[in-house]
Amino acid sequence: MIVSMQDKGEALLSKCSKGFKSLVRRKQVDSVHVRREGHQLARKLTALDLTAIGVGTTIGAGVYVLVGTVAREHTGPARTVSFLIAGLAAALSTFCYAELASRCPSAGSAYHYAYICIGESVAWLIGWSLILEYTIGGAAIARGISPNMALFLGGEGNLPAFLVRHTIPQLGVVVDPCAAILVLIVTFLLCAGIKESSLVQTIVTTVNVCAMLFIIVAGGYLACKTGWVGYELHGRFFPFGLNGMLAGSAIVFFSYIGFDAVTGAAEETKRPLRDLPLGIGMTLTLCCILYMLVSVVIVGLVPYYALNPDTPISSAFSANGMQWAAQALYIVTAGAVTALCASLMGSLLPQPRLLMAMARDGLLPAFFSDISTRTQVPVKSTVTTGMLAAVLAFFMDVSELSGMVSVGTLLAFTVVAISILILRYSPPEEVPLPSSLQQFIDSVRKQLDDDSQSMERKEFNDADIVEQRPSQSEYGEASIQYPLIEKQFCEGNQDKQNPRRRRNIAIWNIALFCIGVLVLTSAASVEYLPSLVHFSLGAVGAAILLCSLVVLACLNQDEARHSFGHTGGFLCPFVPFLPAACILINSYLLMSLGVGTWIRVSIWLIMGALVYISYGWRHSSLTNAVYVPMAYLDHIYRASSSHQV
Repeated sequence: MIVSMQDKGEALLSKCSKGFKSLVRRKQVDSVHVRREGHQLARKLTALDLTAIGVGTTIGAGVYVLVGTVAREHTGPARTVSFLIAGLAAALSTFCYAELASRCPSAGSAYHYAYICIGESVAWLIGWSLILEYTIGGAAIARGISPNMALFLGGEGNLPAFLVRHTIPQLGVVVDPCAAILVLIVTFLLCAGIKESSLVQTIVTTVNVCAMLFIIVAGGYLACKTGWVGYELHGRFFPFGLNGMLAGSAIVFFSYIGFDAVTGAAEETKRPLRDLPLGIGMTLTLCCILYMLVSVVIVGLVPYYALNPDTPISSAFSANGMQWAAQALYIVTAGAVTALCASLMGSLLPQPRLLMAMARDGLLPAFFSDISTRTQVPVKSTVTTGMLAAVLAFFMDVSELSGMVSVGTLLAFTVVAISILILRYSPPEEVPLPSSLQQFIDSVRKQLDDDSQSMERKEFNDADIVEQRPSQSEYGEASIQYPLIEKQFCEGNQDKQNPRRRRNIAIWNIALFCIGVLVLTSAASVEYLPSLVHFSLGAVGAAILLCSLVVLACLNQDEARHSFGHTGGFLCPFVPFLPAACILINSYLLMSLGVGTWIRVSIWLIMGALVYISYGWRHSSLTNAVYVPMAYLDHIYRASSSHQV
């Protein structure tokens, strides 16, 4: 009876251990060794195409409204500085994305990077969050187009009857046919091919950028004529103080969200090692410059407190007696419409590729991984996501759910920064291979183990010879004794153990740093706690954060990072400080989101956990994978290739 209980306990412990390992199992970087079955995505995008996708996705219509709201309520004339600070904060994430995109240029973006560096469960969490982000984001953008289109045409009455919003009395729901039709049109464009859709994206983005340039040039001309009256406030450049400027930076930070859409097209880029970092960097740089120039001009035209929060740009032109203010309004409205259309395309582009990547890994049904033989895009995934977004845009007012979009993005930014730390200090030592290669794995492992044992025997034999040699002291040389030989062998063993010890120290300190960030940002964000508790939690979190960061800074980065993934691409600078700052900023923004947003996100994540447990965990492509050391990889592939020949 006791033996039976022990056996059951050991079996249960073994199952728990196996279950935990399956949660942290990691896949390998796609390389020349990985041969996927079926058709592949077409590599047709250049750095210019990627920049158009990134800029079009990032610059939404919000900039045409946000400039007024933020200036009136938070920053005053210092709004330009807020955009600069937010741009620098976003740049931290772009550096991390640029390195991972060039090292791991495959579809899936942050999901793909998390699967390689952290593990399957975190990758699923990020992938599931991004699905929510792209779906709700696309629907919200689409519902914002019809009011702007009505404004452009002179009023809702000028829209065709079948495009006008109307209410279903029985349900009390406001339906938006225009939004649904636009989503279906964009879906059709995305199914036509990546080059065709990127061409349309480039045209629409160019129109939007030209509208912003018109605002900058015309507004700057008017401001020069009127003497930049908006800045004549007798030194009140920071009317709301430093806190107001930083609060404005936190708000406008979300204006930079969208550059990560560039990494979603990584598998369709001609030269990913060069073009992906270039596209990400050019996207952020152009967006930051345009945002700052628009801010400088609009605040210079009228005092910040006189800006209309709904139509700040057109009202600023009108306030200066511009005779063609009505024409300017048309240009601004056209810019808003094209900005929304470009953002819609950029929002719907990455999601089918994310579903395709998750289906390739077995976490979703294989239906989503099919690629069209004619257009070389995942048509089934694109149609599915387009239909879902169209239904949401038609029936639901998703503006209340828009905060959930920010959660997915900020989680992805945080995980990407953590992945950089893991990659630099403890890159994966083992890679998964399919069980079909088991015979080659066993053969290579036996051969390499035999070679290793032969080398060890040779080293010990050489040591015995050295020990038995006569002393060379008559030649003035130091005598060689057994203790010196023993010391040399001990030092050799220590050299072999030190990398593993350093890796363990690094992993623990990365985990401690994340805990410290969580405690510190929680203390800074929660308002209902007493002051003493606020201070105590903040001090504890800061202490953990700083100590772990100092330890990481003192550790040497792992040598294996040089050969991890595709080498020769962009490298993130100032590690560990830059990724650490990225984690801290994004975590603070996450904690600052409302409780209602987190409740809704938690429900979505619980649904995702159930889907993963019921399907993804069981069908994962790594379920029966065999993990082998990185050093064995080339030998195994050579053995399998020679056998096939």
